[in-house]
Amino acid sequence: MNRWRLRWLSARGLLYGGAALLALLAAFPFFWMVSTSFKPPGEVFAQPPSFVPQAPTLENFRRLFTATNFLTYFRNSLVVSGLAVLLTMVVSAAGAYSLTRYRYPGRETIAGLILCTYMFAPIMVVIPFFILVKKVGIENTHVALVLAFTSFCLPFTLWLMRAFFETIPIELEEAALVDGAGRVRAVIYVVLPLALPGIIATSIFTFILAWNDYIFTRILISSDELKTLPVGVQDLFHSALIDWGLIMAAGMMITIPALLFFVAVQRYLIRGWGAGAVKG
Repeated sequence: MNRWRLRWLSARGLLYGGAALLALLAAFPFFWMVSTSFKPPGEVFAQPPSFVPQAPTLENFRRLFTATNFLTYFRNSLVVSGLAVLLTMVVSAAGAYSLTRYRYPGRETIAGLILCTYMFAPIMVVIPFFILVKKVGIENTHVALVLAFTSFCLPFTLWLMRAFFETIPIELEEAALVDGAGRVRAVIYVVLPLALPGIIATSIFTFILAWNDYIFTRILISSDELKTLPVGVQDLFHSALIDWGLIMAAGMMITIPALLFFVAVQRYLIRGWGAGAVKG
């Protein structure tokens, strides 16, 4: 009995050791970014490099907020990502409700084709999209950026919302209709509250894609005051001299808010994925 217990403990020890090693490898770039953001220029290129700053300083952050347009980029990212999430969720919820509550010819085929459109890489659609927004006259605007993020995120979010809506018994909605509620009220007060974990999980997915997007913003936006964080921070690189302390400070200010937000809503994300994986 002791021999089997020893083997079991050894197996668990190897498992936890491997997991800890993978976590360390994944977290090391983040820790190095944080360390470099607090280093003065002399320590950034010191040999041998030091993991802990010898003379920590906030000068990189001061220059980031005063000598660059970082705060403008940050505000633009929040506005564009928030509007993209709102528009995507409204359209995907309406589409998913149609695919799960109404019967019409070709319904399953439409659902499959919607998911197939997600297989196309953004670079394949960004040029046609640019030509379209130029003809409409909304190039170099946040409106074009919000529509681009929505068009890219919508196929996958609609498919996810369809899976969440399928877990909600249709009898609950029919009971609300029998009690005198209209279709819209039944959706708002019955369907959407039950699908809330899935809505939150899908919203997080959409927000992360919009927050980190580089291709659409680089091609659709030319004005510096309209750029978002990925493009704005990329423009901090110069061919002659790369200010790594400034860039790492910018990376830290981009990552930490998103990381804190993800930790805060993690339980809703896990609950949403679990709800979408089981059909009721």
